[in-house]
Order: sequence, then structure tokens, then C-alpha cells
Amino acid sequence: MDTLIYNAENYELKKLFEVLTNILIIGVIILCQVLLPIHASGTKVAQVTAPDFDTGQIKQRILNEISPEIRQKNFDTLVKNKYPKAAIYNVTNGVKHIKVTKYYNGKPVRINVVEVDMKLANNLELTPALSSDSTLKSRRTITTIAKNNNAIVALNGTYFKPQTGVPLGTLMINGKIYTGPIYDRVAMGVFDNKFELARIQLNANIKGSGKTIKVDNINQPRMLSTYVLVYTPEWGKLAPAAPKYGVGLQINKENKIVKASANALEIPEGGFVISGPKSLLYQLLKNKDVELSINTNPEWKGVKHIISGGPYLVKDGEVYVDMTAQKLGAIGGRNPRSAIGYTADNNLILVAVDGREGSSIGMTLMELANFMQSIGCVGAINLDGGGSTVMYVNGKVVNNPQQTGGIPLSNAIILSKTEKS
Repeated sequence: MDTLIYNAENYELKKLFEVLTNILIIGVIILCQVLLPIHASGTKVAQVTAPDFDTGQIKQRILNEISPEIRQKNFDTLVKNKYPKAAIYNVTNGVKHIKVTKYYNGKPVRINVVEVDMKLANNLELTPALSSDSTLKSRRTITTIAKNNNAIVALNGTYFKPQTGVPLGTLMINGKIYTGPIYDRVAMGVFDNKFELARIQLNANIKGSGKTIKVDNINQPRMLSTYVLVYTPEWGKLAPAAPKYGVGLQINKENKIVKASANALEIPEGGFVISGPKSLLYQLLKNKDVELSINTNPEWKGVKHIISGGPYLVKDGEVYVDMTAQKLGAIGGRNPRSAIGYTADNNLILVAVDGREGSSIGMTLMELANFMQSIGCVGAINLDGGGSTVMYVNGKVVNNPQQTGGIPLSNAIILSKTEKS
């Protein structure tokens, strides 16, 4: 009986909500129609013609925002119209998997696309995922990464060092920076209700003994002996030995310097090791207390996750490929490709392009950029490609990577259920 009463109450509340919603919509439409012809004392207070102010469009937009059923119907229509002659599959609410073949100079290119209406798929979260929870030096297949994170969709992520699996470029997960940027390359910031792109720089320093010292990078390979680098426990058990004329400082979780050495130092749990020129870091030894500050430029307040790639493909709605500026000349030509982007309506787009085979010749970066723009992306970036390109949907790899199942990866971009769902 309690269940019946509960269901009845829910039904009545639902009907009340529907009535109030209809009243609101009708009220907005009537208000718009009343205000259109207003004039006062022969002076035009407002002059808006019907073609400029379509109340039908207003009604549709309101319904689209408050009615999941109508939004889903509109999403279905959008995808069907956007990808003619494609095979379209429903993955889950608000998520579509599209398989399409394009032809370039008469030769085929197989493309897998996942498009997501983030409002419909409000029980899913987009996040980067490492191949291991404990260390950056790890590589696993996309299927393993996806299953370990209960993901329904996964795409290979940023570049990584093949020998170790350490990501190359900015990687932030749940507000924590795991690796810093290289070569000022572009990255995507994932916020609660939006995406943004920018060429990211590190804005970090360490303070102590009245000195402030710039930190050049976090958990990345050393490029210059003069750089100051920070190594966190995710790097591994030991930080690398200091460069020539350099020193490493071991800092515990209380932010105190406990050891200085030019040799490889153990990275304390909850602490870090900072490595760089003696002339700089010895200045911190006077009082032993330090404070590490890590930010990015742009600051991106409220950003939850950052995944780097490069080059740009679409910027502010325009095709924009800055391959040379981001020192990515080696990835030109026609290859398997991976990309991530977003539309003006904040739909997420993930793309995997097969290549290096007769049945799919791959894409150039310009072809990929034009394709991303053609499917509505106002912002898009290239991700690691070639042998790394692999897409996973609902329990299986859906493209045809060069190695069956895809090569072991350092990281991936995944869609998985949120904790609240």
C-alpha cells in the first residue's frame, strides 16, 4: 500500500510539473507576442518583426531544455542529418556511435565518431584515465583501461614516452596535475558545463628561505640542465639523478627539506623531489621549510581535467592547424588519427580514423581538421595517432587499429558513470 501511495504521489507531482511547465511556455510566448507591437506616444519603444523574433523557436528551445524526451528526439534528428549514409548506433542515453566512410582522391577512409549530448548523458563524466593508479610508468590496452574504470566509451589520449609510458604534455585529473606541458602545446580543459582549448604553460614556483624559484616542469623528461623539475610519487620510487652542477632536494609531506643529494633520491609518500641547479636550490636550505605552488597559464578557474594534444584542428569555429608552432612536424602525412572536439551546443565529439591500409588510407591533419569542422566542431585538437589510434565502445574495440586490440597505452579519454548516478 505504501508503494502505491508513493507512486500515486509521484504521478501527481509529475502531472503538476507538466501543467506548470506548459503554463510557463504559454506565458513566455504570449508575453513575446504582446511586447512585439508596443509603441508609446508615436515613438517606437521597440521594433521587432516576426521574422526576427520567432516565438516557435523560443518554445522549441524551452522544451528542449526542460524535456529530456524532446531533447533526445532532437538529438536523434541532429545526428541522422549530420551523418547521412552512416551507420548510427545508440550507445546509451545521449550517446551515439557513428561509423562513416569518406573518400579522398577516390580512396576510402573509415571513421568512427562518438557524439555526446552532455545534458542528456548527465549520468556520465568525461575524464582522462591513466593505465595505472599508482605510477605514470605504465602501459595497458584501451580495453583494460576502460574496464578498470567502468567506461562505456574510451579513446586513446595524449602523447607518451613509448619506453616508459609517461605522458608527454599536460595531464590533470580531478584537479591534480600529474604532468606538465611541453612545447607550449594545446590542451583541452574539461569544466562542469563546458570545454575550452588553449596552449598551456606551467605557472609554478617553490618558495622558501625568503626566495621564490620558478619550477619549469612536473614529472617530465629533462630538456635543459638549467631547468628546475618536480617529481611526485606518481613518477615512481626514485627521482632521476641531478644534472651536472645540480642537486636534488627531498621534501616530505610536511613540506620540509629532509635531504639534499646529486644522486637519485627516493620520492617520499605525500612529498616530492625537486631537482635543478645547485646555485638556485641551495638558496632554499637556510630554513628548510618550503611551499610549492602549481598553476597553469591560462589559469582556467574551475577546470576539473586537462588533456593535452596538438596541434589545433579547429579554433573558434575555423580550421586552424599550427603543426610547426607546436613542434609536431614529425606527425604530418596521411596516418591513422585521433581527435577530440566540441560543438557550439557543447556536444562532445570523439573521432578515430583508420589508416595505413588499402581499405582505409588515413587522413592528413588538414583533412582531419576539415572533417571536424564539417561535423560542427567549434573547437578541436589532434591527439596521439598512428599506432596509438584506438576507440572502445560498449565492451569492444570498434575501429581497426594496426595492432589487434590496439597497442598498450599510457592513458585514455573515457566516458564513465558518475559516482552520483
